[in-house]
Amino acid sequence: MFNFFSLDIIYYPVSGIMWVWYKVFAFLLGPTNFFAWALSVMFLVFTLRAILYKPFVRQIRTTRQMQELQPQIKALQKKYGKDRQRMALEMQKLQREHGFNPILGCLPMLAQIPVFLGLYHVLRSFNRTGGIGFGHLNLSVEENAQLANYFFSAEDVRHFLDANLFGAPLGAYMTQSAGLEAFTEFNRTAVIAVGVPIMIAAGIATYFNSRASVARQSPEAAANPQTALMNKLALYVFPLGVVVGGPFLPLAIILYWFANNIWTFGQQHYVFGKIEKEEEQKKLEAIERRAANAPAPGAKPRKKKADSAGVANSGSAAVDGTEPESNGAAKADSNESAPATNTDSAAKSAARNGAVNRTPKPGARPKKRKR
Repeated sequence: MFNFFSLDIIYYPVSGIMWVWYKVFAFLLGPTNFFAWALSVMFLVFTLRAILYKPFVRQIRTTRQMQELQPQIKALQKKYGKDRQRMALEMQKLQREHGFNPILGCLPMLAQIPVFLGLYHVLRSFNRTGGIGFGHLNLSVEENAQLANYFFSAEDVRHFLDANLFGAPLGAYMTQSAGLEAFTEFNRTAVIAVGVPIMIAAGIATYFNSRASVARQSPEAAANPQTALMNKLALYVFPLGVVVGGPFLPLAIILYWFANNIWTFGQQHYVFGKIEKEEEQKKLEAIERRAANAPAPGAKPRKKKADSAGVANSGSAAVDGTEPESNGAAKADSNESAPATNTDSAAKSAARNGAVNRTPKPGARPKKRKR
């Protein structure tokens, strides 16, 4: 029975997802087919990683943001290196200003730990009573076949124990010495022959996955001693750990690790490419906005129309010796005195012409008036 206060809250979801994929591949390949069970394990990984896609993207963004903040973090360390309390307060302030939360970067990795333990427990429970620890009970095939395993029925358990590849069951491991009677067929040579290639492939996938992550780090982040140490662990220790620990893990767990690293490599390439395109698009938009707001090369800055209109009105008022009037008043005066406009303008123009004729040119002698 499901118990919220035990690890059943992990075991049942893991078993349920694997059970769904097993039914799909068993329909296509057969219930006792080795590859039907192997594919169900791999697609269990793919399903869980798809569920964790958004936290993974948040992890990548958090990692890149942390790399961008490295210069400021180093400045704080240099300034408050001796005062740890002040250093912690300044770091929290910096994180709040940039919306940076380092815990979010660890969520996908932490979420995979219970999944790994859940799958390990479910696989080990195929050849012992479901839900009872990790110890061997040395049950026979017939005794195991009468026991259900979370979502898997007793018939499903029997099919799992019957499934093997050249005598290599998916739930067996290379150094296994106890509980062998639970499998319908167990051939250690076949287990090693099947397990070693999967183990090496998992180590290689881990290496290239780590290499892709290290290659995308900024120079400032890579120069950090702590980051450099973690890079060496990811590039050499972790892949070697998969190869060294492979003989002590069931074939399904090694397959799980291989599938997980394949998914991570592809997803990482996709997410990084998507983020880089977004950042490039933002840069182009910023350049376009600056270009649109900037004046043309060699062009003089233009004055505002309101200012130029005001200057023109004030200038015309100064020439005429009159104060500017409102548009409404101007229109009213023009409408009321429309007949007199032509006469006044003609008189003014005649007076101006006469004034011009009477004004001598510079340096010219004044002419005598005719009597």
